[in-house]
Amino acid sequence: MILDLGPVSYLDCVVFCILLAPQLIWRVGFLDTAFCVLQALPFLLVQLPIAFVRDRYLVRRGSQPRFIQKASVFEDIVVRCVRYAFANIPPRIGRVFFLKHVSLPFLRFRMIRHGYWRSPICWREHRERGLKGIWLVRRPLDEVDFVLYYAHGGGFALGSPHFYLEFLLTWLSVLSLSGYKNPAIFALEYTLVPGASFPAQVQETIQGYEHVLTVARDPSIVCVSGDSAGATLVLSLLLHLGSNEASREGTRDRSRLRKPALTLLISPWMTLVSIRHENTASDFLGVQPLHQYGTSFAGTKISVDNPLASPGCCKDESWWKRSSPSKGMVINYGQDELLARDIEDSIKVLRHAGVNVGSRCEPGGIHAWPVASIFLSSSRDERLRALKAMTADIRQRVP
Repeated sequence: MILDLGPVSYLDCVVFCILLAPQLIWRVGFLDTAFCVLQALPFLLVQLPIAFVRDRYLVRRGSQPRFIQKASVFEDIVVRCVRYAFANIPPRIGRVFFLKHVSLPFLRFRMIRHGYWRSPICWREHRERGLKGIWLVRRPLDEVDFVLYYAHGGGFALGSPHFYLEFLLTWLSVLSLSGYKNPAIFALEYTLVPGASFPAQVQETIQGYEHVLTVARDPSIVCVSGDSAGATLVLSLLLHLGSNEASREGTRDRSRLRKPALTLLISPWMTLVSIRHENTASDFLGVQPLHQYGTSFAGTKISVDNPLASPGCCKDESWWKRSSPSKGMVINYGQDELLARDIEDSIKVLRHAGVNVGSRCEPGGIHAWPVASIFLSSSRDERLRALKAMTADIRQRVP
């Protein structure tokens, strides 16, 4: 059975706000929280309703953005709110929305509301020196036959594996039904900016991959995956594995640095700062705040053009060829997302380098929609469609 908790309801939104409010007051402060809320009121009470009615009901359907044409009312409103938050709410406030102390109680509430008093899939937090994450596995006492190593998105400054738990629990149940006897997922919890900047997150991603190999034992059953900034870290991991330095290190301990079987990316942030990033009428990302997030991640010690921090800047075809997993890559992105043109350029570079790249462009899709649709889409088929398609890609390449 596929774990499916349905779309987020208005009741869920109320409960989420109740869980969020004390965390904001405690971690950000009452005055800063109140100021942020007051700042948002003109948008929520005036700008949002006017723009929503105009774009959805007064503009001729053929002239509407493609996402609005297919989105439900709830999806449309949520994406508009996320667009405002991405552009206007400081990361130190925004990251509270994704914290463990908000995400886990919210997930438990949603599970109980849908009849799950305990998770049907085993998951546990993993902590060791310099490494944090969450393991999800169907049968924890049995040997695994497939491992998905996942890095979450959030501009390197937001997000957590706890916020992604519902998405990953659903994905694991889809993987189980696809034919794997005991699949597992390891979701990395990396240090967020400004707590650290490059190369700390890449080093943590490498350490997480080494840990995954100790469990999987064989990299031929490992798929490395991530969305947005998490996909950036996955690509940086691959470039590290394919670098001359990694090759020299591999002579000392090759088993720890062997490449995975497959890479599957969702809306990868290929290049931290690029003229190919274009604002769209549909996407919630904006070029200016995105580039600010990218510059903060790179820090002051390196250029934003460093390939290990910004993999899309790597034009060395031999390096990409050395870095490619044995079964290649699969890249999913949205037609109307800000990153689309940069992703398409990078796919051309990879294919010209001889990398086996499969790609899927969602018509009218926006950034990281396979993740968002789990929470927002009203139709069960629509919520699971992307996960089933990505799982089919994995099964085809990693039987």
